[in-house]
Amino acid sequence: MVYPENIESKLGFDKVREFLADECQGILGRQLIDKMEFHNDYETIASLTEQTAEFKQLIETGQSPPESYYFDVSAYLAKASIVNNFLSESEFYDVKRSLDTLYQTLRVIRRQPKEEFPRLQEMCKEIEVPYEVIQDIERVIDDKGQMRSNASPELQKIRQAIVRTQVTLRKKLVSIVEELRKNDYLRSDVDTTVREGRMVVPIKTEYRKKLKGIVHDTSSTGQTIFIEPEAIVDLNNDIKQFMHQERFEIVRILTDLTTFLRPHLYTLKYAYEFLAKVDFIRAKARFAVKLNAINPDFEKRALIDWQNAYHPLLYLAHQKQGKTVLPNTLFLDGNQRILLISGPNAGGKSVLLKTVGLLQYMYQSGLLIPVQEGSKIGIFDQLFIDIGDEQSIDNDLSTYSSHLYNMKKFLIAGNKRTLALIDEFGTGTEPQVGASIAEAILEEFEKQRMYAVITTHYANLKFMAEKSQFIVNGAMRYDVDKLEPLFKLEIGKPGSSFALEIAKKIGLPSDVIKSAHSKIGGEQLEVERLLRQLEKQRSNLDREQTKLRKQGLEVDKLLRENQALKDDLKKNKQKYMLEAKKEAQDLLQNANQRIEQTIRTIKEQQADKQKTKAVRKDLDSLQDQLNKVEYETTEKETPKKDDDIIRYVNSEIKEGNFVQIKGQTAIAEVLSIKNKDALLRIGSLKTTVKMNRLQKVDETILPISITGTKNLKSSNAGSTLHSKVLDFSPDLDVRGKRAEEVNQIVTAFMDDAVMLSQKNLRILHGKGEGVLRQVVRDALRQYSQVKSIKDEHADRGGAGVTLVEMK
Repeated sequence: MVYPENIESKLGFDKVREFLADECQGILGRQLIDKMEFHNDYETIASLTEQTAEFKQLIETGQSPPESYYFDVSAYLAKASIVNNFLSESEFYDVKRSLDTLYQTLRVIRRQPKEEFPRLQEMCKEIEVPYEVIQDIERVIDDKGQMRSNASPELQKIRQAIVRTQVTLRKKLVSIVEELRKNDYLRSDVDTTVREGRMVVPIKTEYRKKLKGIVHDTSSTGQTIFIEPEAIVDLNNDIKQFMHQERFEIVRILTDLTTFLRPHLYTLKYAYEFLAKVDFIRAKARFAVKLNAINPDFEKRALIDWQNAYHPLLYLAHQKQGKTVLPNTLFLDGNQRILLISGPNAGGKSVLLKTVGLLQYMYQSGLLIPVQEGSKIGIFDQLFIDIGDEQSIDNDLSTYSSHLYNMKKFLIAGNKRTLALIDEFGTGTEPQVGASIAEAILEEFEKQRMYAVITTHYANLKFMAEKSQFIVNGAMRYDVDKLEPLFKLEIGKPGSSFALEIAKKIGLPSDVIKSAHSKIGGEQLEVERLLRQLEKQRSNLDREQTKLRKQGLEVDKLLRENQALKDDLKKNKQKYMLEAKKEAQDLLQNANQRIEQTIRTIKEQQADKQKTKAVRKDLDSLQDQLNKVEYETTEKETPKKDDDIIRYVNSEIKEGNFVQIKGQTAIAEVLSIKNKDALLRIGSLKTTVKMNRLQKVDETILPISITGTKNLKSSNAGSTLHSKVLDFSPDLDVRGKRAEEVNQIVTAFMDDAVMLSQKNLRILHGKGEGVLRQVVRDALRQYSQVKSIKDEHADRGGAGVTLVEMK
């Protein structure tokens, strides 16, 4: 059940229907768009959304079925069902093309893996396309929708006779026209034309007597008459007769083809219903692609767990203007059922409220929604909204009365499976009374265990939310320095209306603002002051987070540059190796030639001692060259390694010391120490590591390149870091390990991840009894750099895999 009746226009779902209709290829698909409705049956919703998600996958992988010829041929099928009726050539042409589309669509879907496309496979399970119907139509109708000449021997014979007669007629006409043109009897540059299906010649009226024949027409000016020459009358008569025969044969062929089609009408009707559904699902999938929408995890309970959700219509509108839409994260479940949103006017409260309503309505109507992967959505039996002005002159209802009337409906019909959306709760009457009534209604919502998202400015409702177990405050963020809304929801704290600040920005006289300030109660002023102070702290925190994100991007850039440098060095090394080997090969080939020449020389000189000695000296010189090339090649193939010995010192670690992370080889400089954490610099990277993970290094035996310049871009640290970057994998598998081993493995893995500024990690531990899962999560909680820890998607391992997002 949804309320009120015009809920679709209030939420904007009517506009969504228009977008979907534009994506349809045929009228039958658009009719299904018009029939879309809000469902509260789990299996129905799951089927509709999964069909759309599977078709979206086909589109994104370039395997979408044909997009043309989605004709509505239902009228043709009805016509064909009547005995002695026949379909025309153009009607059969539409049937043929649409059947081709249907046949190709089934082929595309049926060749997909069943485990990946179960819903679409189920859809086409019972669909049959009688291919013999397509073949028979193709035998008769060509690719332009015309009857083929070889559709029957009789038709071919008739058309050949027409062609022969037309050739004879044209020859005679050419002779007649040439004679008329010599005498300037023709009216225009047109030699011949057609009147009443017969060939005629345009003659100047004054020369009517110069050509014997039948007058068929006269021009509007009366200066030209159109005469069928007497010499071609019989030929025109023959052509006319042949054309009558041709039409008779065409009707006979079409009648036979329709008779052949008639037994297949029921099968075709069912198949065309499938084609309409394909058009409908494709439209939903294409709309999802435009929105970057997904199919979130669907649960049978009432639930909203959306990450980075945004309003679809606002997204499309801003996309055209090159703007971005800020997404928001929302959460409602059995323990946190009501979200109370406060904040300044024009700060995005109403848009967020409509976003919740529209996305839930879309999903329960079978559409995908624009949220981030990992989001979850539940099912509500009822969706009630109270948005906008509903005053009515006909029903004698004021704005506030209409709101109260809606609240009455909500309270009567609401239950634990109801989602209510209320904008500006309690306004429209005397504020103190309105606030009290709103609080009483909210208490009743809480008793009935209803779910709700409510926007308000009333302080008493904010205080109520702070005390309630099931109601949570949410604030629309506001830039207190620029006095501009940020359109970002923050759950857990109430927001300020910033009424005085906005009044000042708009330009109200300062005396008016001061007077208003003095009239506000002291307690209320203190609350507003605290809320503004809280907002300022949030803004400062946001700026720091933005700064850290930029630094993270810079680190990523440096890592990419390092990788590019390594690739370049590797490429050059291969180049040098090839050059050296080619040089060696050339020298070896030359040596073989010189050895052969030497043997010939010795033989020719009959082993003369002086000549033999000179030849041997030449060979020794050649051997030295070969040895030199072999040595240089070996040197290039085997890079040198540093054999630096590291000595550890058992003393307190201070700023400026050089250390090594336990289990690592890179040397790091301590930049600062705070509590139990140390900020290190390794090469061009900075990272924070627990103090108990560090070993102090004796600086006296370190290379000068490290200690002399305090620059950790030495070959040792740099190459070690590069090696870690290349070898590091964000996936860790600890299945089959003992619990005590897992703690050490995860700790070493996380140290590397922190040092290399990794963002997303995946640890595979299996489900079992949950022991390894707990050990993994206990180890992860020791790291302040961890932003979130959660299970993998159910389809990709669920509770057997832990996903880690780093700050």
